[in-house]
Amino acid sequence: MSELVLASGSASRARMLTAAGVPFHVSAADLDESSLIADLWDKGSDAAEIARTLAEQKALTVSRRSPGALVLGGDSVLAFGSEIISKCSDLTQLKRMLQKLSGKTHELISAASLVRDGAPLWQDTGIARLTMRVLSDSFLDAYLAAEGEALLSSVGGYHYEGRGAQLFSHVDGDAFTILGLPLLPVLAALRTQGILGT
Repeated sequence: MSELVLASGSASRARMLTAAGVPFHVSAADLDESSLIADLWDKGSDAAEIARTLAEQKALTVSRRSPGALVLGGDSVLAFGSEIISKCSDLTQLKRMLQKLSGKTHELISAASLVRDGAPLWQDTGIARLTMRVLSDSFLDAYLAAEGEALLSSVGGYHYEGRGAQLFSHVDGDAFTILGLPLLPVLAALRTQGILGT
């Protein structure tokens, strides 16, 4: 079987692959995501296109240093109206962002890309629509205190697989997409590429 490299430092993506029994190792791509997002947004790209480009760029970057390996890139983008919301730099900024999303619906787009030897082979995008309930300041303060700076690694500032589920009143979409990877299509693609048995 071929070797799979995950071109993402996301603990959530690694946990999903491990739980699904996928053999892989991590070699995180070093991209200036904020600049790339801003550039794509300025050029008129929508959120799904931005997520796909980020996932592919991560995979291409790591593929250049991993000859022969199948490289999986993944990325997630949060779209709120006409805005793309990036990861927050501190908990104060995160609280303001969650207050802005409180009582409203946003989209979380997670993309995955497979690349070998610098050649893109496959790509998929999952979209989830998440509606936050109205969040009180006291709830937000308790949530941020309990979860801490680990939330800053998540584009939405929520850990949906845990306490973050309390943020929402309604969700349309795949839970894996919310966690950062359209996992079922990824698994199908890995079977096609010989990483997983059929």
